[in-house]
Amino acid sequence: MNRTRRSLLGAGGSLLAASAFAGCLDDLDLAEREYDTGYAALFSLWDWAEQVSGETMDFENPVGTGESGHGWSPPGDLTRDVANAGVFVYLDTPEFSWAQDIASTLEADYDDVIVVDGFAGLDDQLLEWGHETGSDGHDHGNNTETHEDGDHEHEDGNHSENDGHEHEDDGHDHDHDRSSFDPHAWLDPVLAQDILENIVNGLVEAHPDEEETFRTNADEYVGVLEDVDQQFEALIEDADRRTAVFAGHDSFTYLEDRYGFELHTPVGVSPNEEPSQGEISETIEHIDDNGIDTILYDAFDAPEGQHPPLVGTLLDGSDATDARPLATASGTLASWEEKGWGYREQMEEINIPAFREALDAQ
Repeated sequence: MNRTRRSLLGAGGSLLAASAFAGCLDDLDLAEREYDTGYAALFSLWDWAEQVSGETMDFENPVGTGESGHGWSPPGDLTRDVANAGVFVYLDTPEFSWAQDIASTLEADYDDVIVVDGFAGLDDQLLEWGHETGSDGHDHGNNTETHEDGDHEHEDGNHSENDGHEHEDDGHDHDHDRSSFDPHAWLDPVLAQDILENIVNGLVEAHPDEEETFRTNADEYVGVLEDVDQQFEALIEDADRRTAVFAGHDSFTYLEDRYGFELHTPVGVSPNEEPSQGEISETIEHIDDNGIDTILYDAFDAPEGQHPPLVGTLLDGSDATDARPLATASGTLASWEEKGWGYREQMEEINIPAFREALDAQ
């Protein structure tokens, strides 16, 4: 059988036409298949897919509680399970290579599986590793987006969802290289709205008759993301300093770039990198020179509530007296899951209070 690769065009692009025959799933026509379930390869993607799909579909996040998905190894039957479900939402980035592998297999072997890359069409908005951030001369208002009457507009003129422009990336054979890009764009509540739009388009392809429902649900959730954005704006306006210290590899560059603050860290871009004594000493000096009292760290580095060792070293060597966790929104912890926390709650209950304290925006 001549199988055709399938994927979704980027935000603002048209939906691909259904293939005449499906791949390995009993030769069902795309229009005849029922899409009741799907998989999302990241906690935030899962939460957003659930928010948009409502009662129409159920999504599953295969990455377990307490895991973030970086370096995760899926069980051998996951690709088959995803193919049986019929919809796969993921981020086409080497940081989640297991999801890339599954997406490639699905696109090659199944004509009736809908594969949605949350980053489709967004390459020009992704930041490169090592992107310099900071408050000096930073005008984060340049990237402000508005959402009026369902139209997703960018005031800087770089991108518009409804400007009639069609992206020429159909086929989506993973031949572009995103290894130089920082993948943590989902933490930016403004960019998150573009990712959400890609998810909406994928669900519309699965259930064309439910398009109005999906877009209504998405519009409501855009309001949530806009509210998170406004809370960050207000936090920075109240902040007495624009620098904080993070005891871990910096996953928050998109927030730094969006709102104009800096996270100093002794750790490089790799989560497995160990800081040198010189880098630790430099960080301690940065803490004391800037009067920083609260050190931030990744909640996944201390899921039981204990401070990671690096935090203890910085507290012992500096004038700082407190430490608070941050949530990367790429996974969830058992205590958060018990409370039913999604992306919004991780941002509002964990990140915004932590940044408010660390940047002295009380």
